[in-house]
Amino acid sequence: MASPDDLTGGKTSLYAARKAVYPKRVDGPFRRLKWAIMAVTLAIYYGTPWIRWDRGPYAPDQAVLVDLAHRRFYMFQIEIWPHEFYYVAGLLIMAGIGLFLVTSAVGRAWCGYACPQTVWTDLFQHVDRLVDGDRNAQIRLAQGPWTAEKVGKRALKYAIYLTIAFWTGGAWIMYFADAPTLTHDFWTGQAAPVAYGTVAVLTATTFVLGGFMREQVCIYMCPWPRIQTAMMDEKSLLVTYREWRGEPRGSTKKAMAHPGAFGDCIDCHQCVAVCPTGIDIREGPQIGCITCALCIDACDGVMAQVGRPRGLIDYCTLEDVAAEKAGGTARPVRKTLFRPRTIIYFSIWCAIGAAMLFTLGQRTRLDLAVQHERSPLYVQLSDGHIRNNYTLKLRNMETRPRAVEVTVSGLKDAALWTEEGSRDKAAQRITLTLAPDSVTRVKLFVAAPAAGAARQDFTIATRGLDGDPRGDSETIQFDRPPADNQEPGQ
Repeated sequence: MASPDDLTGGKTSLYAARKAVYPKRVDGPFRRLKWAIMAVTLAIYYGTPWIRWDRGPYAPDQAVLVDLAHRRFYMFQIEIWPHEFYYVAGLLIMAGIGLFLVTSAVGRAWCGYACPQTVWTDLFQHVDRLVDGDRNAQIRLAQGPWTAEKVGKRALKYAIYLTIAFWTGGAWIMYFADAPTLTHDFWTGQAAPVAYGTVAVLTATTFVLGGFMREQVCIYMCPWPRIQTAMMDEKSLLVTYREWRGEPRGSTKKAMAHPGAFGDCIDCHQCVAVCPTGIDIREGPQIGCITCALCIDACDGVMAQVGRPRGLIDYCTLEDVAAEKAGGTARPVRKTLFRPRTIIYFSIWCAIGAAMLFTLGQRTRLDLAVQHERSPLYVQLSDGHIRNNYTLKLRNMETRPRAVEVTVSGLKDAALWTEEGSRDKAAQRITLTLAPDSVTRVKLFVAAPAAGAARQDFTIATRGLDGDPRGDSETIQFDRPPADNQEPGQ
């Protein structure tokens, strides 16, 4: 059997050399849609940390904040505590299913319009056009000698790259601390070292990935193109070249000289020139296509100039292309979008969202955890009653102090008091004041008559006395001496 070296003349290359991509400026509905999405996503990313949200005097006023120091996550009116991390998990699951839904319906639309790599690459490509000019000017500059003009343009362009990358890294750290305070501390040298380190790392990665690697990230580094293949089928909307209509290709002059001998494609290569990943969509579906649809804008413009109908390149399913080639017609878009697969994804997505909203609406802002102290297991008081000791952890998840009532049920003639109180002031219910947005530990003493089961379950419950009366409860065990009055452990 011949070796690879024999077949290639002794030279084997495992990697394809990168071909520089210089996307051409194009105008059209999909380009304008990309402009709008880029503006919205960048405004959200850079602006969200500066939105204020009044939560009262005991909580931060930043609308979206990941407060690692106090282990809180704030999103407008929602506050997530560490023990409620399942809400974050639910959001991540919804995001994943949302990607499945989008991919099964319209292919890699996420990659083409809203992926951070796409957004920042698009932004840097606009910087290229601003400084170097459009596609042809960029190619001439790249292939030309290093003149003073080229050095100046490269320095200006890279300075703009670096500025964008720096503000990208700077915006990220604002999500983890109060933005105005952190900004002041950052520029005065008072911020934590981790802040400077994070900004440096994100600046470098944004500068390299968005400024230089660009389409290589989408094609070689990102796993998503490979994962999404399992989620697309012949009914998914893709950016598709109607080869049955465009082939064989020929220039306008050839088509005029030989009517009917050539298809609509005039082989102008405009679809390739505008592609941000440099692929030729006429070669069929491929991993480099992010379905940004800029080739549709370019092709529609050319078709309008030569007097032929639009849609040679269009959002279309492979099933519809095959039907059109056989003389049929494409299905309405609504039938493509609303099919069993997408409906199932959407139903699951909605069910998870509805469940999270329901639990958010039903969750109490007062949480209780009880621990039975085992040393000693019980104490016999001078009046014959038996006392058990418990440690209560009362979590007040509101941003204000709260008065709460602690009661017991299921334990006849029980009396309660705390470590700060005394047996003389024992009662069937006690009132505690909890600090805002914190966990309060309370040592609780519970006394009950000696007559009864050696081990008896009862319930300790809390309820709010101001505002929301909902509380929490926990069933715990009350221990007494055995019937033969032996000491514990005997």
